[in-house]
Amino acid sequence: MTALLTDTVESPIGRLVLVFDAGRLCVLDYADNTERMTRLLRQRYHRFRLCEASTPLGVTQQLRAYLGGKLDAIDSIQVDPGGTAFQQKVWEALRTIPPGTTRTYRDVAEQIGRPSAWRAVGRANALNPISIVLPCHRLIGANGALTGYAGGLERKHWLLRHEGI
Repeated sequence: MTALLTDTVESPIGRLVLVFDAGRLCVLDYADNTERMTRLLRQRYHRFRLCEASTPLGVTQQLRAYLGGKLDAIDSIQVDPGGTAFQQKVWEALRTIPPGTTRTYRDVAEQIGRPSAWRAVGRANALNPISIVLPCHRLIGANGALTGYAGGLERKHWLLRHEGI
């Protein structure tokens, strides 16, 4: 059984749950999304237990700084989202999207060298286990519309507004 450290952060968009494995952030999700979070953790770890910890690795403070307006505060957070090689490429590409900007699913597909795989990019985006830090909220539809977000479109809208969009 894998022991994972966990902490929570209150935010303007709801309580955030952080989960760490071997010194890296492996989940950042919304507390009202625990079913999704548990499903993703079971797929990856099969058996695990969550052990409460206070501000593991300083990530809690970095997240609070981001929420307080220091948008680059989360850039150095070490992550380990797991996933397939394709998903990892998509999630790495998300981190290259600067705060205050957006990209389309097609833009990311082209960036990772798979220009026709924009639907697969959308699917990988939907399975992103590390919300905000792997900024899936910065992806929008080709027509500029806000599209799905596991945390809900209201949160996506808040995050984009928070970043100046």
